[in-house]
Amino acid sequence: MLGLKLATDPRWAKLVETNIEEILTDHAWCEQKAATNAITIISLNSEHEELVTELLKLAQEELEHFQMVHDIIKKRGYTLGRERRDSYVNELFKVQMKGGSRQQALVNRLLFSAMIEARSCERFKVLSENIKDEELSKFYKDLMISEAGHYTTFLGFARKYGGGIDVDALWKELLVAEGEIIKNYGKSESIHG
Repeated sequence: MLGLKLATDPRWAKLVETNIEEILTDHAWCEQKAATNAITIISLNSEHEELVTELLKLAQEELEHFQMVHDIIKKRGYTLGRERRDSYVNELFKVQMKGGSRQQALVNRLLFSAMIEARSCERFKVLSENIKDEELSKFYKDLMISEAGHYTTFLGFARKYGGGIDVDALWKELLVAEGEIIKNYGKSESIHG
């Protein structure tokens, strides 16, 4: 369904288990960044009423996820660490086509967002199926379903607002580029690391 070119090695979950506090902190900040991204898209494209309506819901859901992760952190006696830099997201952002019209910029941002949601969904699936911690296994299974919905929301809006742009061709190019980028990851206790 997601079309990702390279699956995450299930052994990554074993690495995550060595530092649950770190993965939870990284995950919390990923949720905050996802909410901020949705708000940024809204602020740059407020003329699209349906986009605004749906991305407001998405941003609220991402903030709820942030709170859920923070609640787990507190419950386990951990501390929410400082925000982490996400090298994967930064590399993916560099792949985006620059320039062009506002419409092209919107489509690019929506595809970029869809890709991050797709990879997060895939990582949550790996965690849900491979982590021994039963609470976190269930938690990540539930979030995997939510992330899949976010992925389809962004991709659907790219297609809706991409009139005259070959959105599917751009998506295929981004999938290939992401497949190359992700080869360098899966070696740290972070959602995209």
